[in-house]
Amino acid sequence: MKYFIVDAFTTEPFGGNPAGVVLINNGFPSVSLMQQVAAEFRYSETAFVRRDGVAEFTVRYFTPCGEVDLCGHATIASFGVLFKIGMVADGTLCINHTLAGDLQVRVGEKVMMQMDEPHIFDTVVDIDRLHTIMGVKNSQDELPVQVVSTGLPDIILPVNSIGELNAIVPDMDALAQLSKKLEVTGVHAFALSDDGYTAHVRNFGPLYGIPEESATGTANAALTHYLHHNGIISSPGGFRFLQGEVMQRPSVVETSILDDDSIWVGGNSTIIAKGDLII
Repeated sequence: MKYFIVDAFTTEPFGGNPAGVVLINNGFPSVSLMQQVAAEFRYSETAFVRRDGVAEFTVRYFTPCGEVDLCGHATIASFGVLFKIGMVADGTLCINHTLAGDLQVRVGEKVMMQMDEPHIFDTVVDIDRLHTIMGVKNSQDELPVQVVSTGLPDIILPVNSIGELNAIVPDMDALAQLSKKLEVTGVHAFALSDDGYTAHVRNFGPLYGIPEESATGTANAALTHYLHHNGIISSPGGFRFLQGEVMQRPSVVETSILDDDSIWVGGNSTIIAKGDLII
C-alpha cells in the first residue's frame, strides 16, 4: 500500500492540518490493521482510499483511537493526492462513499467536497458548564450555542473576540465527558472578524484523542450553516475561515453555499512525504 503525508488547507509545507492517506490496492485490510496504521502515523486522522471506478472511491477514516464516519481535512488530503499523482483529472466530479453517506468531491489543485444535508439538533447544552469547561469568560450573548452537523455533530460556541478565542484553554477530560454525554465530536469555537475572513476558529475533540485540530472541514461547514441560519451570512456565497493560529499551523478553510442550498468545503493541500507500507 502506498502512503502519503499531506498538509490540508494550505499551500505551504508544515501549515494546515496533517493527515495520513493510504491507497488501497484491492479490498480494505482489517479494521484492526487500519487502526494500527492510524495509531502509528499519530495524525488526528488517516484516510484509507479504495478506487471503485473511474471517478468513484470509498474512503474510511481512522483517528488514533477509532474509526469515524467522515473527516473533512483527510478528504481534502485524499483527493488532493489523487489529483497530484494523476489518478483523477482536473475538474472531475467524484463520488466519495463514506460511512456518513455518498458525497460529491470536485477535484483539482483546490479540492471542494459536498457536505451532508445540514442539521441543527435540539440538544440542551448547559451554557455555564460549557463556559467553565472551555475557560471562556465572555461569550457572544447575541448568538446561541447550538449543536450542528453536516456529517459530524459539533457544539458551535460563539465568543466575543479573537483575543478571547485565542485565550481558550479547555479542561480536556471534562470536555471529553461532555462530548460523550451530548453525543458530539467536540466544540467548534469562533469569533467573527472583518479582516478578510468570515471568522477565526478553533476546534477541540478530546473524546477522539484530538485535543485541538488546526483545520476541520466538517466543523467549518457546520459553522457556515449556523451563520446562515442565524442571519450572519447570506446565500449563495463563498466564505473563508482561519484556523490553527494558536497551533502555529495556519489553515484557510473555504466554504460555499450554492443556489440549491448545498454546502461545500475545501481548499488546497501539500504532499510532504510518501512511501510504501511494508506490512
